[in-house]
Amino acid sequence: MSSEMPFRLSPTAIAVLAVISFAAYKLLSMGKREKGLPPGPPTIPILGNLHQIPLTGLHAKFLQWGETYGGIFSLKMGSGTMIVLFDRKAVHDLVDKKGVIYSERPKNHVADIVTHGDSFAFMDNTALYREQRKIASHNLSPRILDERASEIQDAEISVLMRDLVKTPDEFYHHVMRTTCSISCSMVWGHRGATFESFFGRCVYDAMDSRVFRTWSKSPVDEFPFLKYLPGFISPWRQRAVKSYTAMDNTWAAARVYCDKRRNQGERRVCIADRLLDDPKQAGKMTDKQINHFLGVLVEGGADTTSSAVLTMIACLARNPEHQVIAQKELDAVCGTTRMPVWTDFNDLPYINCIVKEGLRWHPVLPLGVPHRVAKDDWYQGMLIPKDATVVIPSYAIHRSEKFNYKTPDEFNPQRYLNHPRLASDYAGSPDFNNRDKSPLSIQNDAKLTNVGFEHHYGYGAGRRICPGMHLAERTQWRAIAKLLWAFTIELPVDAAGNKIIPDPEAYKEGIAHGPLPYQVVFKPRSQEHVDIIMEDCEQSLKTLQQWE
Repeated sequence: MSSEMPFRLSPTAIAVLAVISFAAYKLLSMGKREKGLPPGPPTIPILGNLHQIPLTGLHAKFLQWGETYGGIFSLKMGSGTMIVLFDRKAVHDLVDKKGVIYSERPKNHVADIVTHGDSFAFMDNTALYREQRKIASHNLSPRILDERASEIQDAEISVLMRDLVKTPDEFYHHVMRTTCSISCSMVWGHRGATFESFFGRCVYDAMDSRVFRTWSKSPVDEFPFLKYLPGFISPWRQRAVKSYTAMDNTWAAARVYCDKRRNQGERRVCIADRLLDDPKQAGKMTDKQINHFLGVLVEGGADTTSSAVLTMIACLARNPEHQVIAQKELDAVCGTTRMPVWTDFNDLPYINCIVKEGLRWHPVLPLGVPHRVAKDDWYQGMLIPKDATVVIPSYAIHRSEKFNYKTPDEFNPQRYLNHPRLASDYAGSPDFNNRDKSPLSIQNDAKLTNVGFEHHYGYGAGRRICPGMHLAERTQWRAIAKLLWAFTIELPVDAAGNKIIPDPEAYKEGIAHGPLPYQVVFKPRSQEHVDIIMEDCEQSLKTLQQWE
């Protein structure tokens, strides 16, 4: 008679099964929204919400989610967490008031490859970041800009007017050249006379191959094993390396031009010369870090500003009634005897309205640049976990009809009639509901029609707010003021006489957005206007010779 021995696992087998079970549990728990997090779209194991992140149109997706889940919602990116601040009060309470813990940047493997850690826009709040931010903030402050950059801006935009008279069909590149040349003159001490010249397009060469389809964390940050996949199945890594090479080569070449001039004993009014002539300013930065720092200043001042101006031009062509209002102001102030200048700012309030509305209607950074919270935080009973990526989705906030705006898709500069000052003057206002309003004018809002909470987050918020916003606003204002003084912007017509309307959704996407090439017609308002343009351009070219 035989008996069966009971089946028993050895201690080793039990330990192995326990490890496997625990690993399986942790893997299946990855992507799950933890208790206490803000609400958000349903997740699936491992991926969380990664499968719902579109390759394009994430700015519109955030609007959809914000309208559905409310002022603060969360996304699970694998094991990581993203907190989206769709609510103005939350932006103020967290990013503005708690900037000490909301001023870091998310860890981003692709960004590390693209920038090698040399872009202060993506740096953590380190000593090097603070040093570079201090230099940028000083050199891009209103006082310094008005003292040292105003003649460059005025002259280059006068040249833009001349170019629009001579070759209006090339306006897209003319605008790009103008903003690149302004930035390069200010930063490197060299201007770009044509779009084909190095300093007329270098910023676009540096940024053309950038791999950021969106700024959001890439899967490699949540699944580190992806870093070790071979190159032939990791095209993202090849693109990132190519992007860094393009950027590094571009700013190294700019430095060569700068050093050649300096070695010949020529100093110019520019940030590069001030930095290189003062070892205390340069601090412990290496030559490569200096090159990339100066390059980032050009990137922030050129590409974003040209995109904003091109958006405004397209919107004005589609909505000509706002040109009429602005031109009435311009004619009363300037007539046909001169072009508008910065000192006319207070007398031309509708130009400021147009600039603000352009930045609201389609911000250049529709998803902002993400923040990272340095430690666990709680807000209205919801957990903001340490190292979570925190997003201020400016496009979504600006287009929210449910929470923020009436008729948000409409381009309507009249929203800002009671907001006479620059956006930068209101950016730190404690009144988050009226972030872009003059406190003295809030009481008059009932007199306006078609308005809501009329503010914008085009320059970000908190301690990481764009240090170049003063330069951007001054360049945009000058460009729109002179454009509308000189020209009526019209829609072209096809062979059948039908108007060709620029597609309002046709934008190139990445960290920054800009309208894809489109067609409009620049019609000079009179021969007197053309004569003034040519006379002013002749003098402007003489002014700009010192940066040739």
